[in-house]
Amino acid sequence: MIDPVAPYRALAANNAWANHVLLSACEALPDEDFAAERTGFFPSLRATLNHILSVDRYYLDVLEGGAEGYAVRDDVDYPSARALKAAQAEQDTRLTAYCGGLSADDLARDIATDRREDGVIQENVAALLLHLFQHQIHHRGQAHAMLSSTAVAPPQLDEFFIRYDRAPDAVTYGAPR
Repeated sequence: MIDPVAPYRALAANNAWANHVLLSACEALPDEDFAAERTGFFPSLRATLNHILSVDRYYLDVLEGGAEGYAVRDDVDYPSARALKAAQAEQDTRLTAYCGGLSADDLARDIATDRREDGVIQENVAALLLHLFQHQIHHRGQAHAMLSSTAVAPPQLDEFFIRYDRAPDAVTYGAPR
C-alpha cells in the first residue's frame, strides 16, 4: 500500500534542500547585490526570498494550530543571504517535522486560516500544504532568474527526486530512495 503522506514528506524535504542550495548560492553575493533592484515580482533577491520565509511562517503557524495569524509575518527582513539562510533552515526543519508527523486523517482535515478583512476561511490541510510548496517553487524560480543577472551562477534546483540526476547532498535532506 502506498503511504498517502509520503509525497508531502518528500516535498517538504525537497523544499528544505532547494532553499539551502539557492540561499547557499546567494551567500556568495555581497549584501548590496543581494538587495539590488532586479526585475521580478518582488524588486530584489532579498525581497523575494524574505517573502518566501514570511509566507512559510504564516502557513506553518496555521498548520500547527498557532494563533499568531498575519503577525507572524512581521519583521521578516533579513538583510543578508547568510542570516536569511539560517532563518529559512529553521523554518524548513519545522515544516519537515510537521509533515513527518502527518497521518492520512490529518491531510483530510480542514483548518481555519485568518484572511484578515476576508475573515476566517476553512482550508484543507493537504491543499494548504500543496499551495505552500507551489508558492515556494514559484518564488524560488523568480529568485533563480534574478541570480542569472549576477556574477553567481544559478544552481540546479531540480536534482532531488529521480535517481538519475539526484544531487549527492539531496539524500541528506531525505530524497526518496
